Amino acid sequence: MKIYTKTGDDGTTSLVGGERVGKDSLRVECYGTVDEVNSILGLIVAEIKNEDVCSLINKIQNKLFTIGGELATPENKSDFN
Repeated sequence: MKIYTKTGDDGTTSLVGGERVGKDSLRVECYGTVDEVNSILGLIVAEIKNEDVCSLINKIQNKLFTIGGELATPENKSDFN
């Protein structure tokens, strides 16, 4: 089943709070890249058995989630500052 919101048809996407930015903006590229790194780390955790390494990766992932959230939030609406 495909779901279409039709809100991105004009080449924009929403940040936290609803502000629209271009899908080709540096901000969107950055939080997309952070998300990809985070998902790769999740795959690594699923495959390895070393608890110390998994714990370290989990800490890194938590920081990446925070970074991604900050990137997806307009500067004037950020509670992270």
